[in-house]
Amino acid sequence: MLSTPNAGPAEGSPIAMASPLPRRSRQARVVWGDRVVTVGGDAPVRVQSMTNTDTVDAIATAIQVKELAQAGSEFVRITVNTPEAAAAVPYIREQLDRMGETVPLVGDFHYNGHRLLTEFPDCAQALSKYRINPGNVGKGDKRDRQFGQMIEAAMRWDKAVRIGVNWGSLDQELLAGLMDANSRRAQPWDARQVMYEALITSAIESAQRAEAMGLDGNQIILSCKVSGVQDLIAVYRELARRCDYALHLGLTEAGMGTKGTVASAAALSVLLQEGIGDTIRVSLTPQPGEARTQEVVVASEILQALGLRIFVPSVTACPGCGRTTSTTFQELAKQIDDFLRSQMPVWRTRYPGVEKIKVAVMGCIVNGPGESKHADIGISLPGTGEAPSAPVFIDGEKAMTLRGEHIAQEFQQVVEDYISRRFGSTAEAL
Repeated sequence: MLSTPNAGPAEGSPIAMASPLPRRSRQARVVWGDRVVTVGGDAPVRVQSMTNTDTVDAIATAIQVKELAQAGSEFVRITVNTPEAAAAVPYIREQLDRMGETVPLVGDFHYNGHRLLTEFPDCAQALSKYRINPGNVGKGDKRDRQFGQMIEAAMRWDKAVRIGVNWGSLDQELLAGLMDANSRRAQPWDARQVMYEALITSAIESAQRAEAMGLDGNQIILSCKVSGVQDLIAVYRELARRCDYALHLGLTEAGMGTKGTVASAAALSVLLQEGIGDTIRVSLTPQPGEARTQEVVVASEILQALGLRIFVPSVTACPGCGRTTSTTFQELAKQIDDFLRSQMPVWRTRYPGVEKIKVAVMGCIVNGPGESKHADIGISLPGTGEAPSAPVFIDGEKAMTLRGEHIAQEFQQVVEDYISRRFGSTAEAL
């Protein structure tokens, strides 16, 4: 005899909506001109990215920065590793300003950042934020002096700082000290736990040292980057427990393609759902021919899937089955998704609120009409053996039926007309 599951009471309290747990951090300000990007506090979780151009090539770097910004990156990091790169930074900023792109630039410094920020004040001023790795600023007295020079530059130019610890470049003196202390414990930790402690201690002590020098603690963002999903979750849970600095999330060397995307989504989603994380980067290795902007798309999709941010209109599409042997719905779904993303840089300002609409592109009659009715605008394409017609639903009502060889082009025009009609009046009112 089959048992009947306990369905619970017919009446009572509704099922609670899942939502991230609160973690109120300090709020940093990443500024360029009149543009202020807040990080932490009550600000939304920010998306950031990094160029992979040679910074010395100011034109190529400025072009890629603009592409990343238009894809949704709210500040963009560039490598500053040589005097030539430091000298190019003001020209990159100048090119961006000429293009009307105000996205703040972040300087990524290792080993010689103290010297570059001191010797190239125009570079220090053109950047909106500095990334400092405590494991790469020298050793002993030299480390303290060189770290201090970078903090002094941040204070002089009123810049935010990310103190970014990386398990591939940990402060070896700190790690050795913790290993020695661990060996004297009655029950020593395993090596991985010591590494976790070294990451967290390096980040927090470096932040405290910067504050002791006079840097505003609100202008400090911390990160402890590792490449393992469970390692990242463990480290950031403890880091969040021990401090209230704004936190930058991201797997370092996440990988390429599906592996990097899935690993980043798995790690970041757990932490973000727990309220941990104020800005994120998805460090994808681009596949041959793939645009650098893919990492911005993935980061945005993670936040949008969790309901934390809305960046672009969502496109609902079925996965396909034996009823949808035609590739028409797949091609149309991709075409519509690409079209919406390509238009967003313009639509964000022209049509406020457009990012909230839902579009459905369905492949047959089973779920097609129902999903299309639930969307703001949807189309149910004919499956195998169905009549060659595609009903279009707008705001829950059947509005028209498309037929013929140009359904894709016609539906794209219907979507564009709908957006113009619905959001154009809003823009005029504003």
